[in-house]
Amino acid sequence: MLPLLAAAILLAPGAAAQPSFDSHVHLWDGEKSIDAYQAQVQGAGLDLAGFGGMWFGGPNQALAGNPDDIRARNDALLALAAKHPNMVPIATVHPYDGPAALAELQRIAGLGVKLLKIHPHTQKFDPADSRVLALVRRAGELGVAVVMDNANIVPGGDSEKLFNLALAAPRTKFIFAHMGGLNFRFWNILKMARTAEGLFGDNIYFDISAMVTLAADAPIEEEFIWTIRNVGVDHVLIGSDYPQFSMAQTLAAFEKLDLTAAEKAKIRFENARGLFGLKR
Repeated sequence: MLPLLAAAILLAPGAAAQPSFDSHVHLWDGEKSIDAYQAQVQGAGLDLAGFGGMWFGGPNQALAGNPDDIRARNDALLALAAKHPNMVPIATVHPYDGPAALAELQRIAGLGVKLLKIHPHTQKFDPADSRVLALVRRAGELGVAVVMDNANIVPGGDSEKLFNLALAAPRTKFIFAHMGGLNFRFWNILKMARTAEGLFGDNIYFDISAMVTLAADAPIEEEFIWTIRNVGVDHVLIGSDYPQFSMAQTLAAFEKLDLTAAEKAKIRFENARGLFGLKR
């Protein structure tokens, strides 16, 4: 509780009253996680316009070879979203389940799911695998954006493979979580990629969950802000990565960044509203 209170105190005057959308919330314990998360938000006095909730992560694995379990957990997530209208459900499949993964993607898209989370490190798949490309291309055809972990914790890093995946699936919108981790500098390549005619579909978005708490008041802060502007402020989302970090901690760190008020408003809520079709 003390870190949460401290984070709330550190928020700039009026910052807590500005609407935010938390794009990265892990619901490891279903309804209990939602209750605990919302209690934190209310305790900090935040104006939360909504959050993206996923069942996958922590103790809840989504490994290949068990598509029936993944389907059941996706259904449980959708049941939670029906009870909590401010929640945007983020479903999961495993690319290596092949036809079963594509069938589940088709099914959840038909149920209104707009976000799919897959995680190269935890789910133990290679982003360069052809099954991954088939999955994300189909997601784009169905109007489903693909969230992928980009903390660069896989051996050799993953940003280069994710960049090439996005190039190969230009009709699919990608949200790369954590904006490359401590290898965030790689993503400045997007500023140059946009100058190459016919190369880049401008389909890459980022959330800065976790990383923003590390970059604020750090030697890398100026380069982190430089990267946000080079990838495009209108392509960046705020996220907490709850339960590892609270939204109050995240916003306290975010307010320290030397961004303009207009830039912060976009990252805090406006970009998510446009991307997810949110209503205030």
